[in-house]
Amino acid sequence: MKPFAIAGIQMKVSAVVPNIEMMKLKLEITMNLYPWVEMVVFSELCAYGPLIHNADFLPGYFEKEMQAAAKKHKIWLVSGSIFEKREDKIYNTASVFNPQGEVVERYSKMFPFYPYEEGVTPGSGFCVFDVPGVCRFGISICYDMWFPETVRTLTVMGAEVILHPTMTGTIDRDIELSIVRAMAAVNQCYFFDVNGLDTGGSGRSIVCGPDGRVLYQAGETEEIFPLELNIQRVHRSRELGVLRLGQPLKSFRDHMDLFDVYQKGKEHPYLDSLGPLLKPNRIDKLAELKIQENNLALKNTPIAYKGDGKI
Repeated sequence: MKPFAIAGIQMKVSAVVPNIEMMKLKLEITMNLYPWVEMVVFSELCAYGPLIHNADFLPGYFEKEMQAAAKKHKIWLVSGSIFEKREDKIYNTASVFNPQGEVVERYSKMFPFYPYEEGVTPGSGFCVFDVPGVCRFGISICYDMWFPETVRTLTVMGAEVILHPTMTGTIDRDIELSIVRAMAAVNQCYFFDVNGLDTGGSGRSIVCGPDGRVLYQAGETEEIFPLELNIQRVHRSRELGVLRLGQPLKSFRDHMDLFDVYQKGKEHPYLDSLGPLLKPNRIDKLAELKIQENNLALKNTPIAYKGDGKI
C-alpha cells in the first residue's frame, strides 16, 4: 500500500466577494510547489463565505470551476463546502472531485451549528468514497465531529482517513483541537481538519494520526501544508491497538448491542428536560440573575416562630 499525499489549504475567506479565483490561485501555487500532492482539501464555506444569501445551486458555476481545476492538476479535490440551494431549502454541502474532474460525491452537513447556523437544513446521509489502491475516505464538516457517532459511523463504514473542512472563528477552537485528537485515537484513523481565516475562521488547522498524535498544526496565517500519509499505520493500529495498547474498534464491534439508547422510540426523559435548542440572549441572563437575587433574598430573610409552627 503506497503512501498518499494530501495538502490542506488554510486561506483567507471573504464574505463580500466570491473566493473561487483565489482558491484556483492557491491550488496553482500548491501544485507548483508540491507536484507530488495527490489530494487537496479546502475549508468549510471557502468559496462564497459564511452568509446564507450567497447560497448557490449544485451543480453550478462553482462545481464547474472545481471540476476543471481537479482535471487540470490530476488530483482528488475536496473543495470545502458552500451553502447549497436545493428546492426551497439551504444545505451546507461539500463536493468531492476525482482526477478526471468528475463529481464523485456530495455531502451535506448533518449537524449545522444550531442554534447559530439558522436557516440551514441538516443533511441525512453519511459520505465515504474510495481512492483506488489507497483507502476509503470519509467526509465530515465542522460541528459534525462534536457528535462522536458521526465519525464512528464513517469508521464502521470503512473510512481510514476523515477529511474535515471547518470554519471556526469562535473561542471554542481549543476544544475542537482536542476533539480532533480524540476522534483520531478512538477511531484509529487519520483526521485531516482544515480551517479558514478572517470570516472563514481563526486558522490552526490540525492533522492527527491514528494514535491521536498531532502530525501538524498550522498557525493563524495563510498556509499550505502537504503531508504524506502512511495508510499502513491505520491498519497496524486497528490490528494491534493504539500504541499497541487498547483496541477500541474491536471492543466497540464486540459490544454494539449494549447501546440501546439509540433505539427508535426510546424515551429520554433527562435529555427532554433540558428544554428547547435556543440561542441564549440578554433576557435569559437577566432572568437568571433575578432568580439568583430572589433566592439570595429568601436565604437571608429571618424566620419567626410561634409555638411549634412557623409564621
